[in-house]
Amino acid sequence: MVAEVKKIIAVASGKGGVGKSTVAVNLALGMRAEGLDVGLLDADIYGPSVAMMLGVADGVRPESADGKRLMPVLVQGLKTMSMAYLVAANTAMAWRGPMAAGALQQMLQHTNWGQLDVLLVDLPPGTGDIQLTLAQQTEVAGAVIVTTPQDIALLDAQKGIEMFAKVKIPVLGIVENMAMHECSACGHNEAIFGSGGGAMLAQTYITELLGQLPLDAKVRIGGDGGQPIVLAAPESSSAVAYRDIARAVIAALAKNGVSSGPDIVFE
Repeated sequence: MVAEVKKIIAVASGKGGVGKSTVAVNLALGMRAEGLDVGLLDADIYGPSVAMMLGVADGVRPESADGKRLMPVLVQGLKTMSMAYLVAANTAMAWRGPMAAGALQQMLQHTNWGQLDVLLVDLPPGTGDIQLTLAQQTEVAGAVIVTTPQDIALLDAQKGIEMFAKVKIPVLGIVENMAMHECSACGHNEAIFGSGGGAMLAQTYITELLGQLPLDAKVRIGGDGGQPIVLAAPESSSAVAYRDIARAVIAALAKNGVSSGPDIVFE
């Protein structure tokens, strides 16, 4: 049940491959580092990745105290739930949209989340059944849109923003991932995927550019190895950027005057 969850935030992207789940995991840990009680729901039914990124061993299953509701899996200080906890790792979820939407509803409403300041929902890419089910089944305080600077990613990100507008969910801001690459040999920064796209998108839709993240091999290595960069290298430039984005999201919630539950106060 989400009755004791103060704020629900959707982390979304218009297309796959932009690092949305990596952002969701490190954003959750960044908000946790700011002193908030944070949950993370992996809503990508077909391709869950949160468990791997957090280092949860294969075969971990959620417990149930009453035989009706699941207890979230506590990992790295986060309360988490994912299809990865409910099926074998190599199981293909060959489900039609309504079945996937039903699975989301079960994980959202039948998990005993307890008291949380924030529940982050890592959505699958696109604008389909999962996104609409989340919007219809619960009150979402806002959405964070993840994109890369390249035009094709920005085009799909616009569709995501337009979808949230249709279902009356405010967009808290844009996270521009893979914004630049720093050469490990010479230190030169290069905008491999272009530059300025995230800022332009934020300006077009009158929202904020929450932050820009570098294309960093250590982020990928940490995610693959179950040690997200915010924990593995908290003083690194990437980890600092994620912490700054976490603060920006908290500030955006307050700025938008979201009224679902008590206000989060950031000092």
